[in-house]
Amino acid sequence: MAQQSVITKNRNVPLDKIRNIGVIAHIDSGKTTTTERLLFYTGRTYKIGDIDDGDTQMDWMPQERERGITIVSAATTTFWKEYRINIIDTPGHVDFTAEVERSLRVLDGGVVVFDAEEGVQSQSETVWRQADKYKIPRICFINKMDKLGADFEGTTQEITDRLGAHPIIVTYPIGKEHEFTGVIDLMTMKAFIYDKDEKGVEYTTTDVPAHLMTKAQEMRAKMVEKIAETDDVLIEKFLAGEEISIEELKAALRRAVIAYKVVPVYAGTSLRNKGVQPVLDGIVEYLPSPLDLKVVKGINPDTGVEEERKLISNEKFSAIAFKIQLDPHVGKLTYTRIYSGTLESGSYIYNVNKRKQERVSRVLLMHANNREEIDKAYAGEIIALVGPKELRTGDTMADESSPILLEQIVFPEPVISLAIEPKTKADQEKLSYTLQRLAEEDPTFKVKVNHETGQTVMSGMGELHLEILVDRMKREMNMDVNVGKPQVAYKETITKKAEIDAKYIKQSGGHGQYGHCVLILEPLGRGEGYKFEDKIKGGAVPKEFIGSIEKGIVEAMEKGVLLGFPMTDMKVSLIDGSYHEVDSSDIAFKIAASIGIQDGSKKAGLTLLEPIMKIEVTVPDDFMGVVIGDLSSRRGKILGTDKRGKSTIIRGNAPLAELSGYVTVLRSLTEGRGVAYVEPSHYEEVPQGTLKTLLEKNASARS
Repeated sequence: MAQQSVITKNRNVPLDKIRNIGVIAHIDSGKTTTTERLLFYTGRTYKIGDIDDGDTQMDWMPQERERGITIVSAATTTFWKEYRINIIDTPGHVDFTAEVERSLRVLDGGVVVFDAEEGVQSQSETVWRQADKYKIPRICFINKMDKLGADFEGTTQEITDRLGAHPIIVTYPIGKEHEFTGVIDLMTMKAFIYDKDEKGVEYTTTDVPAHLMTKAQEMRAKMVEKIAETDDVLIEKFLAGEEISIEELKAALRRAVIAYKVVPVYAGTSLRNKGVQPVLDGIVEYLPSPLDLKVVKGINPDTGVEEERKLISNEKFSAIAFKIQLDPHVGKLTYTRIYSGTLESGSYIYNVNKRKQERVSRVLLMHANNREEIDKAYAGEIIALVGPKELRTGDTMADESSPILLEQIVFPEPVISLAIEPKTKADQEKLSYTLQRLAEEDPTFKVKVNHETGQTVMSGMGELHLEILVDRMKREMNMDVNVGKPQVAYKETITKKAEIDAKYIKQSGGHGQYGHCVLILEPLGRGEGYKFEDKIKGGAVPKEFIGSIEKGIVEAMEKGVLLGFPMTDMKVSLIDGSYHEVDSSDIAFKIAASIGIQDGSKKAGLTLLEPIMKIEVTVPDDFMGVVIGDLSSRRGKILGTDKRGKSTIIRGNAPLAELSGYVTVLRSLTEGRGVAYVEPSHYEEVPQGTLKTLLEKNASARS
C-alpha cells in the first residue's frame, strides 16, 4: 500500500512532466522484460519480474504466464526523477494486433524494442507502420546485446533501410555478446559499466575506455552532425566549426523527435540489467508531454466542422475509451485516455458516438490488474472507469454542451473461424452471454450464428487468438465448449456489372405486400468494401422505404449467395422501382432488395475471395531450397530473400487455406531450426480449380 500512496501523492505533477508511452515490438524482442526493468529501476516494483519464472507484473493473465507471451495490453504508472510515466506494455504476437492498435491510438510516445541479433523483424515493421499512422514520436532500444550474433550497427542500419526512419545513436555499446559490459553516453562522453551488482541498480560511471575512444569520438561527431541538420541555428554553428553545448543538442534532438523527424537509438540488455536507465532518461528527455502535442483534433457531431481541444485540465472535457476489460471483481472496466478537462467519480459523461449520457461511478488508476480508486482524473491521465454500460472501444466522451468526436480506431477484419457449441444444450444461453462479453472486450473477435444450421461461428485474427479465447471461456467463465476445426474466413464478391429488377408481391386477402426495386450491382477494387447509392428520381420509391431497401441489401450480403460467406467489394445502386399506396411496406421492400442481391449476384459473376498472408521464414542457409519448394507447393509466391548471419529470411505471400499446421511442417523440414512469422495481408480471388473443389464439397455436405 505504501507504494500506491506514492503514486496518489505525486499525481499532480505539471503536464509537461507527464509521459504517456507504450513499449512496442516484434514477439520475443524483450518488450515485457524491458517494461519490468523500467518499473524496477523507477521503484514501482521491489522485485524484478521474470517471464521464465512466470512472475512478471505486466503479464498477469494465467495464459500469458504459461506461454511467456503478452496477450492483453497492460497499463501502469511510475515515476523517474520528477517525471510521471504512464506505461502501456503491448503484445508482440500478430494475433493480438487490436491490442497494439488501440494502445497506439492513445499514446504520446513509444519505445520500440529490437532484438540485436534478429534486427528489424516483420512484426517490428507492422507496429512501426501502426505508430506511423498515429504519428507517434519514438525512441529505439536495441536489446539483447549479450546475445550471440548481436549486431548493434547492423540493426541500426536496418532501421534506416527497412523502416525508412532516421536513427541517431545516443548510447554506444561497450563490447557485445558475452563481452557486453555497458554503454557509452555519446552526449556526455561517459561510460556506464554495469559491474557493481547483478540487478544493475548501481553501476560505475567512468571515462570512455581507451580502446573505444576513437570509435566513440567518430560516433559522437556523426550524432552532432545529424542533430544539427534538424535545426537552422545549430547547422550554422556546426558549419562554422563552433562548439555546440549538450543542452543545445538535447533541446534540438527533443524538438526533432517530437516533430517526427528522427529516432534516438539506445543499446542494452534488459534480461542482464544493463543499459536500461539511459532509456528512462531518453523517455523523459526526448518523448513528448501532452503539452508538447498542444491540441487534439476532432469533429463536432452536430455541425461536421473540425474542432480542437487544448490538452490541458482547464479546458472542456474530452476523452477516448480505448479498451474494455471485464473484471470479475468490479465488472466492466473502460480504459480511458483523458485528452482535455477533468473527470470526477460520481459524475456523468456524454457518449458522443451513442448520443447518450452515462454515469461514472468510480475512477481507478491501474497497475496491470491491480487498481487504486481516485476522486478525480485530469487531462493527460490514463485511467479506468467503472459504471458506463454503453461505451465501446474507440468511443469518444465529452461534455454534452460541447461534444467533439475524436478520430476512430480502425481494426482489421478477422481471417479465421471456428465452429463452437456448448457441451450441453442447457448451456446454449450461457454460451451466447459469454461470447457477447468477449466480443465487447475484443473488436477483432466476431461471432455469428448460422440460423439454418444452428451453428455458432467465432472469428479472429489467427489460430492462437481463437485458442486463447476458448481457453478464457473455460477458465474465467466456466464454459466448456466443443470446438470444430479452424476454417478460413472467405468472402464473396462479383466480377462484372449487372442490373436486376426485383419484385416481392403477395396477396393474401385484406392487405397484401408490394415491394419493387431496380438495382445495379458493380464490382469494386480489393479492400473497398460495400457502397450504396440512391439514384431514385421523381419519387418512384418513397424516401421512407429507401432505408429498408438498404437494410435488405446489407442483410443479404452478410448471408452470402455462393457459399454463405459475407459479400464485399461491390457497389449497389438503387435506380428505379415502384410502390403500392396500400400494400407497400418496409418489410416488402426489404425482401425485394434481398431477392435483388441474390438473383443479381448470380448474373454478376459470383466468385470467392481468400485471405492471403504475408509470410516471413527465417531458416539456416542449408534448408533454404526445401523451404522455398514447400512454400511454392502451398500456392505461395516468393517475394525475395535477405541474408542475416548464417540464416536466410524468405519473404513471400501464401493463402491462409494452405498454411494450416505450417509451423509444425516447417519444424520437421528444418530440424526444428526454422521460424515462421505470418500475418494477414490482403484478399485475392480464389483460383478456379480451388473454387470448383469448394463448391463440390459444399454440395456433398448439403446432400
